[in-house]
Amino acid sequence: MINPISHAQRPMNETSHAQLPAANAQVFRRADGNGVDQTRRLPFTFDGKMLEGHPGDTLASALLANGIHLTGRSFKYHRPRGILSAGPEEPNALMELRDGARREPNSRATVTELFAGLIANSQNRWPSLAMDALGVNGLFSPVFTAGFYYKTFMWPSAFWEKLYEPMIRRAAGLGRAADEADPDVYEKATTFCDVLVVGSGPAGLAAALTAGRSGARVILCEQDALTGGRLRAEHLDIEGRPASQWADETIQSLSAIPEVRIMTRTCVFGTYDGGTYGALERVSDHISTPDADTPRQRLWRIVAKRCILATGGIERPIVFPNNDRPGIMLAGAVRTYINRFGVAPGKRAIVYTNNDDGLRTATDLFRSGVAIAAIIDSRETPRPLATETARLTSAPLFSAGAIVNTYGRLGVQAALVRNDRGETQRISCDLIAMSGGWNPDVALTSHHGARPSYDATLCAFVPSVLPRGVQVAGLAAGHLTTSAALHAGADAGLTAAVETGFACTLPNLPAVADETYDIEPLWHALPTKGPAKSGKAFVDFQNDVTVKDIRLAALEGYRSVEHLKRYTTLGMATDQGKTANVNALALMAEQTGNSIPQTGTTLFRPPVQPVTLGALAGPHRGKHFKPHRLPPTHNWAVEQEAVFTANGLWQRAQWYPRSGETHWQETVNREVETVRNAVGFCDVTTLGKIDIQGPDAATFLERIYVNAWQKLPVGRARYGLMLREDGFAFDDGTTARLSERHYVMTTTTANAGSVMQHLEFCHQWLWPEMNVQFISVTDEWAQIAIAGPKSRDVLRRIVDTSFDLSNEVFGYMGAAEITICGGQAARLFRLSFSGELAYELAVPARYGDALARLLMRVGEAYGIAPYGTEALGVMRIEKGHPAGPELNGQTTAHDLGMGRMLSTKKDFIGKTMAARAALTDATRPTLVGLRPVSPTTPLVAGAHILPKGKPASAVFDQGWISSSAWSPTVHSWIALGFLARGPSRHGEIVTIHNPLAGTTLDAEIVSPVFVDPEGTRLHA
Repeated sequence: MINPISHAQRPMNETSHAQLPAANAQVFRRADGNGVDQTRRLPFTFDGKMLEGHPGDTLASALLANGIHLTGRSFKYHRPRGILSAGPEEPNALMELRDGARREPNSRATVTELFAGLIANSQNRWPSLAMDALGVNGLFSPVFTAGFYYKTFMWPSAFWEKLYEPMIRRAAGLGRAADEADPDVYEKATTFCDVLVVGSGPAGLAAALTAGRSGARVILCEQDALTGGRLRAEHLDIEGRPASQWADETIQSLSAIPEVRIMTRTCVFGTYDGGTYGALERVSDHISTPDADTPRQRLWRIVAKRCILATGGIERPIVFPNNDRPGIMLAGAVRTYINRFGVAPGKRAIVYTNNDDGLRTATDLFRSGVAIAAIIDSRETPRPLATETARLTSAPLFSAGAIVNTYGRLGVQAALVRNDRGETQRISCDLIAMSGGWNPDVALTSHHGARPSYDATLCAFVPSVLPRGVQVAGLAAGHLTTSAALHAGADAGLTAAVETGFACTLPNLPAVADETYDIEPLWHALPTKGPAKSGKAFVDFQNDVTVKDIRLAALEGYRSVEHLKRYTTLGMATDQGKTANVNALALMAEQTGNSIPQTGTTLFRPPVQPVTLGALAGPHRGKHFKPHRLPPTHNWAVEQEAVFTANGLWQRAQWYPRSGETHWQETVNREVETVRNAVGFCDVTTLGKIDIQGPDAATFLERIYVNAWQKLPVGRARYGLMLREDGFAFDDGTTARLSERHYVMTTTTANAGSVMQHLEFCHQWLWPEMNVQFISVTDEWAQIAIAGPKSRDVLRRIVDTSFDLSNEVFGYMGAAEITICGGQAARLFRLSFSGELAYELAVPARYGDALARLLMRVGEAYGIAPYGTEALGVMRIEKGHPAGPELNGQTTAHDLGMGRMLSTKKDFIGKTMAARAALTDATRPTLVGLRPVSPTTPLVAGAHILPKGKPASAVFDQGWISSSAWSPTVHSWIALGFLARGPSRHGEIVTIHNPLAGTTLDAEIVSPVFVDPEGTRLHA
């Protein structure tokens, strides 16, 4: 037999025999598990106790091997809970794994791979798992019924904030999240295939083998570490050898096919549009400390032409009084622990079933040496397989029987069994294996909104309308026997291969005897005198939802399945009701007198299993989430000892301190004065730059901007304002016309991305007929502003002499493609954000650093100096230019004093909405300038403007300050702001109130243009 855990797969941190206790405490371990390597031992701790398991174990199987059933406490009543299942549907055995920064709560022990040094702790208990003080909640269960929160925390209303909410928040949640940054790394990847097969049980293996041999690109995803699915859980022979061996040999065959990719530890968690599937690969969750370059998990985006879902099914519990005690497990899970892990979960067992599949658990338990105390078959008519199983195991058979109560404080010790005559008998046991039937796992088939349909012959919901390109095979489709699953999988693989263009034939499938199922529905087994006489009968184990809660919801009118879910919290936990929902729907149907199809089912949504936030984020964290973008002159600015600030993602020089300057304000004042009196330069590469070309480029700009563009001459630039569709200002900037059909748009740094998105939306959805193309070229060009009365002199030192820089030839708002330094292509724009004679020179980005150094050399004779964003901001306030603080999404063109720019001769985005009466009301706050009566008294952005003498009250609030700065040019604090009827109030003295500091001061309303209002300097 092939050993599924080879030495090549041995984890690097595996511990040798010498490091383990000498005695083997795994008293429930058997020697015949097909998925574990019992020649090696792995130490781990649970609640501080050192235990051991083997490679191939899950945490759950290792705990059971050590005789541990009690693994947690329920959410509401803090009842003792044990391992219920062997898969991702587990509602009870939720663990806190690892410690320190890698601590992770709510990890399911049933899917946690064991590794050496694993630290696991139970949760939702205090002070200990065996003695939980909050177990007293069970005494108050008559109060904690369905709708408890809705009924209790409504009155008195004053208690909500001070008492109820803090109390609920302290009690809510399971486990503790890590309080340190996650040290692990995560990745994202995309892959493509012809056929995606989800699940590697008999149907999945047959489908992958069939499609793979056709030459199609096949991806087989298996959420488990081992392939084989239920073939590893059953005592089943295929062609004279164990089914698990056939699975291993099939995987070897698939591995030899070049176009087949097998991805284990990979859960497909979502079905999305266009044949796209989300999958989570657990790359190193089974390793204590991954290598620094090894991701913990990888999020896959799989794009498949066809998909075959072979996801198997989920076994239902049986609802009976006190059915939640540790040691009460799903029958199929018990077989999994016996056959795959070599663990017998008890010494004396009762098997309780309503179908033939559950009876196979009794046989497997008996083969593993477990005494069968009783077989309880709820079906009214004795079945031949039940009789034969009882004879084989020497167990008493209770046909038409039921368990009506169980006993045991921290684990089941006995069951009260009722026979077909209504007589009861107490039978001792330490394990109850129950099977209420199997539910096909239909979640992935329902993510496009299709609800499953009810199949009365299976007593389960099956897929109905499938997403395009999706097939279902095996138990997921209701094929309940191994033979049926194999043939359905092969048929699905053939269909998928043919539909993707490959010639395909069916493989020779092994002969497997059909198992019988023969189910008779059993939704609950309650005493005739009601569940209150014997104990709570749980439907949802994690949220402590009982039969009584469902009955109460029906009585109080919460009969819709969606209302039932929310009123009782049914299925709203980490397991999403995988083991609870169908039983609950059947119980509600019973209460309302409707059929199960009439009652319906809730919708499913991705993910079908938990996905860590780290995997969703992938590598996008820290600087990878918000990376630093560096302008071309960054290294040069570092050499100048510049102080940097974040401007969006960009790192921009804020100011350039010099020796002897003790305060940043001194530096900024010097930089402003340098630009006003000599010449300075600033890297403005971060402004968005969008290249726009095409015959309809001018028409496109006309509709984007509020002002006209058709008649803009080649070689000129124009200021433009964009509105959102609701009429509010969106962005502003200049656009230059370089040729008849070629424009270059600049945007603000903050809105570069959103403006590009806006242009794409307008073109693709509003005007797709327009022949225009555009692309962001922000990173292609380094752009430096050279400003000041001597800026033309500096430029003449580097611009080739063939280009005339005179005011007459290249005046304000000129734009041209030129050459510099003897032939280097460049672009020059005569633009001014500072209000001075100024230019913006653009060169290919790789020359940006060299250009800064060149400007420093050639400009030395003219007193040149670099200036940063702080000086730039001061100068733009001095000139009254609106920027980010003014274009905050709440202002209109009229508010900014630009109402006359809105063309009346053409349409543009936002035109109609901008004309709304409320947005053109003369009383709206409008842009103004402010100067304090005392020039040295600071004005603070965000302060409120009040009529002079009025108290600081919202009743008298008439506006606010949006930007402020100390102006070395005006020798005063100055500010821009918005004031009701602002333009008509120049010269008025108002009160400025700063609510944060609790201060007031007097200021004069003035024009927003503080420096050179005539524009003489910029036209020089």
